[in-house]
Amino acid sequence: MSNRSWWGWGNSDEGLSKAARNQVTQMLIASFGADSMNRQDPTEIGEIHLRKPQVELASSITIPSRNDPISRITHSYGKSYKDLIRGFRGQYENPPDIVSYPRNENEIVQLLDWAESCEVAVIPFGGGSSVTGGVEPSTEGRFKRTLVIDMSSMNKVLEIDLESRSAKIQAGIFGPKLEDELRPNGLTLRHFPQSFEFSTLGGWIATRAGGHYATLYTHIDDFVEAIDLITPAGRLSTLRFPASGAGPQPERLILGSEGAFGIITQAWMRLQDRPQFKSVESASFSRFEDAISALKQLSQSGLNPSNLRLLDPIEAAISIGDSSGDTIVLVGFESKDLPTQGLMSQATEILASHTGKFQKPTSASSTSANLWKQSFLKAPYLRDHLISLGIMVETFETACTWSNFDNLRSKVTIEVKKALDAICGGGYVSMRITHVYPDGPAPYFTVIAPAKTNSEIAQWEEIKSVASEAILASCGTITHHHSVGRDHQSYYLRQIPTLFEQSLRAMKDRLDPKGIMNPGVLIPDHSLAI
Repeated sequence: MSNRSWWGWGNSDEGLSKAARNQVTQMLIASFGADSMNRQDPTEIGEIHLRKPQVELASSITIPSRNDPISRITHSYGKSYKDLIRGFRGQYENPPDIVSYPRNENEIVQLLDWAESCEVAVIPFGGGSSVTGGVEPSTEGRFKRTLVIDMSSMNKVLEIDLESRSAKIQAGIFGPKLEDELRPNGLTLRHFPQSFEFSTLGGWIATRAGGHYATLYTHIDDFVEAIDLITPAGRLSTLRFPASGAGPQPERLILGSEGAFGIITQAWMRLQDRPQFKSVESASFSRFEDAISALKQLSQSGLNPSNLRLLDPIEAAISIGDSSGDTIVLVGFESKDLPTQGLMSQATEILASHTGKFQKPTSASSTSANLWKQSFLKAPYLRDHLISLGIMVETFETACTWSNFDNLRSKVTIEVKKALDAICGGGYVSMRITHVYPDGPAPYFTVIAPAKTNSEIAQWEEIKSVASEAILASCGTITHHHSVGRDHQSYYLRQIPTLFEQSLRAMKDRLDPKGIMNPGVLIPDHSLAI
């Protein structure tokens, strides 16, 4: 964490170049006017005043732990727009009291036993990249003190089963280290969310993270073989099977549980051979509707491209500098054993049959796919820069059936644009499609608008509410791959059956009898009713 930005994304010495920052600033001035720019600097970390820790670990517990200001600050929030604004302003009203770094499962058991006995809330922490309020200490309910359990010391690949092509991996391992340990065996997990560099295996499982693949293997769920979970009520371990028809899968209880039931400590994960053959292509469409038709046919063709993304004209302009007004479709294939040209040829035939046009790039670095990759990796750093300029920038995503897509896109875009005009005096709503299924796409929206100083959070929450209501009204899921957390909870509860919610509560009561595990995440904190 020594090089990590304490309030923003990633590493403090990385991000946009000075030239890129100037270019973005000029684009925003052209869009919103110079008066909308309100250049500010983040609060100095030394100027942040935290309340004193309200509790200390028992002297008998020798687990590495910290309660210094920097440790508490860097474990207070995730990385949503709301989180970044509060960090930028130095607003840390309810930081955790203790951050502990257990080295094994026995130490986790000690911490949970102590927390239960002292009525201290427990928040599991991986990389802290949540964008839905998933790691924030609750300010409601009976828990006024918080212990964060940082899993970064449990960060190894413990065993590789080459014959079964799977591995037992500790939950606290970050993406780059995981791939480094698999690489000598020619293997990969091949799960690359945008937060890959700064997120952990346990976090991916706990939030059902979406990854690199646009089709077929879209979520971490597809790679999970078995999971170990430490709960206040005991250890829950599932068995390794390639597949099973023996009742509901216990792994499904843990996937997406967000620390509400316990702490994921390790998992057996299905691996893949590292790809040797790759091909990428992009096509432009003058009509958005033609691009959607091509995308739908590709998703139902059985070709299963590894990458299949659509950028609407605004997204194309922002992400890859394409100001033509065209919609761009990116497609890619990967294979370990076989060249991918044959698959790509079939895919480009489909794109061309829907009026897709292919342009020869002047260099490898100028391809739309390569420009998109660079933009994708730099986007969180761009958000930090926009925040310093007083610009609101945030995303929300969903998934729907193809038959609902036109209505959803239209309703969400119209309603959010109206909200931006009313609340911010203007702004943009762009859309890309990140994952594609035979029965529907996963649209991902970006909002950029001028923000009013000291009213940013209230503005965003109002716009987020409009977007969420439009999604629900259009039969879309409240989130495709960003989990529930606290931010999506009220909408999630409207989408699941009442009996299922009651079943989740019953499971919570069984595994976490005193309700200490990440209270208020996924389902309402039941201590509020006590």
